[in-house]
Amino acid sequence: MHRTAAQHANACLTVPHYYAETMNRSAALNPSPRTLDVESLVDFDRLVNSGAGSMNGWHAQSLDLRGHSRDLKAMDPRGAIFLGCTFDDGVEESLRRRGALIFPKLQGVPFDPYRGNLYSAAELYKDISSTEYESTLDAQVYQWSILPGQRASLDATLAAALHDHAIGDALDELLDHGALSGTRIVGVMGGHAAQRGTREFADAARLGRLLAHAGFAVATGGGPGAMEAANMGAYLSGLPDADAAAALVALAGVPGFRPSVTAWARQAAAVVENHPEGTPTLGIPTWFYGHEPPNLFATHIAKYFGNAIREAILLELCNGGIVFLPGAAGTVQEIFQDACENYYGAPETITPMVLVGREHWERTFPAWPMLQSLAAGKPMEDRIFLVDTVEDALAVLSGKA
Repeated sequence: MHRTAAQHANACLTVPHYYAETMNRSAALNPSPRTLDVESLVDFDRLVNSGAGSMNGWHAQSLDLRGHSRDLKAMDPRGAIFLGCTFDDGVEESLRRRGALIFPKLQGVPFDPYRGNLYSAAELYKDISSTEYESTLDAQVYQWSILPGQRASLDATLAAALHDHAIGDALDELLDHGALSGTRIVGVMGGHAAQRGTREFADAARLGRLLAHAGFAVATGGGPGAMEAANMGAYLSGLPDADAAAALVALAGVPGFRPSVTAWARQAAAVVENHPEGTPTLGIPTWFYGHEPPNLFATHIAKYFGNAIREAILLELCNGGIVFLPGAAGTVQEIFQDACENYYGAPETITPMVLVGREHWERTFPAWPMLQSLAAGKPMEDRIFLVDTVEDALAVLSGKA
């Protein structure tokens, strides 16, 4: 009987359980010493050349295994999983018949659900200098995600779940062995509405720069506004002050992503092109808010379909603390989501929460009084701070306040 890709995959797992179990970064809480990720042909060849006779526990992801038929047929594939791999004719059926589990490529999906690495701005905005934003990968994936009936489609749900799992794996690799391994990560949260050329944008950019100079890695929600500014400040932190200031001025030529995402992205792309070797920064955006494009100053972009997963992961990985710049509903949500984790967390897991802007957090959106009441008498009480400036925020995180 012929199955669709989704039917074949669903025979082996149920999407809700898989989605809930694998989508957060706390994979270390459920380690499996019996599995081995095979993420490149170099990995595959190394294992074959070491004399492996069994592929039990191997997870091969998005590999083009054409030309490796002899090796694949010679080894015992029972217990192996192949995710979106390409084989010579007849090999896939042979592997499946002998006990391998094969998740086929999903048709009609504009992204790789089994990708082995995070996104870059160059990938999401490919050819943005000569094409409209609507033609980019980022826009095409968002368009796919909002097609009528898409969220009720099993194929679409499975593709999104597999994709977010793959992004989680790639993020783990970045944090454990990649450019951000061994660094203390500080999250910067703030409003998406902060316009380039404003004081709010400049403050966020200065914060990102200060954090990078202090040895922190900067992580944001990966979107526009204060998120873009913080990523930009960190990305350009290796430049002299005058050059970084000039880049801010150049960027302000297009203040925001409305009315034209294309013009907004092209302005940023020009700055990146002038300064291609920036400091690594992390952005964790979501297609759930597809109207908010990802910024181009995050060198590593972990973009998810599931916003709840994205929020949880972003807060969890910020082991150096989180700075909350002035924002509205989204930032308020993040404050109290982080507060909830600190409220119930073991003392050793509590990280600093630094709210910047007394007027904003005491009067405009009075999150601070509620946060104080929540923290009273709890271990988190001495880990929450309300400060006036981004320099004050840095002093708190650096232990110099």
